[in-house]
Amino acid sequence: MKINKKIFVYILLALPLLLGSCSMHKHIPYFKGLESTDSIIGATQHEARICPDDMLSITVSGIDPEVVAPFNLPVVAYMSPNSDKLYQTPTFQPYLVDIDGNINFPILGKVKVGGLKKSEAIAHLKSLLDVYLKDPIITMQFMNYKITVLGEVARPGSYTISNERITLMEALGLAGDMTVFGRRDNVLLIRENTGGSKAFVRINLNSTDLLSSPYYYLQQNDVLYVEPNKTRLSAAASVNVSLYLSAISTLASMVTVIVAIVNSNK
Repeated sequence: MKINKKIFVYILLALPLLLGSCSMHKHIPYFKGLESTDSIIGATQHEARICPDDMLSITVSGIDPEVVAPFNLPVVAYMSPNSDKLYQTPTFQPYLVDIDGNINFPILGKVKVGGLKKSEAIAHLKSLLDVYLKDPIITMQFMNYKITVLGEVARPGSYTISNERITLMEALGLAGDMTVFGRRDNVLLIRENTGGSKAFVRINLNSTDLLSSPYYYLQQNDVLYVEPNKTRLSAAASVNVSLYLSAISTLASMVTVIVAIVNSNK
């Protein structure tokens, strides 16, 4: 039985697309090769380190509220114009960590907390306050803990994290996960280290090594960039070529019209 030439041509044209689809499918799943019975030692428990420009809520409490009051910043409350209603619940003012990693703490003055984990900073403050207070209780929370996800994800943007603990996979989940055009084997993590230097790390989400990686948990101000794969780049290049051809065609038409007008006026 003879195959119609047109059908044969269509099959040849469709074959690369089918092969490309199969190849793309191999790169879409996360953690390929991970079996349900596999046991992997997870990344070490993450605790955020304090960095310059962090906003910290620090509250000192104790048995006698009047005694601990001087060691807390004033309570702030905003009222609606021409009204006795508050915009928000009264809260303590936050502490801004300066470029040198210091905060300006009542009574104590400048206190170095930059580079410390939250538990370490609490212990350091407690040791300083033990001179003035008996068994002070210190509560600390980050007010501006955020991460940014860019590139081939459904919802790129910056996200504020309330619990100061987020994994790379959770960050991608906040951003709506990768599109099918995102490279899962080469995600770029940009992290600012203590002292202002930046680290650039390439992460392969197809590998189970990520689960025990020190980069599995993100830090505040981390930036994730998901690069486009070859399919997306090829599509973008095709669009650009089409635009160039369209522009050239339009320019050629304009030149033709101008030449015709010039010739008609001779």
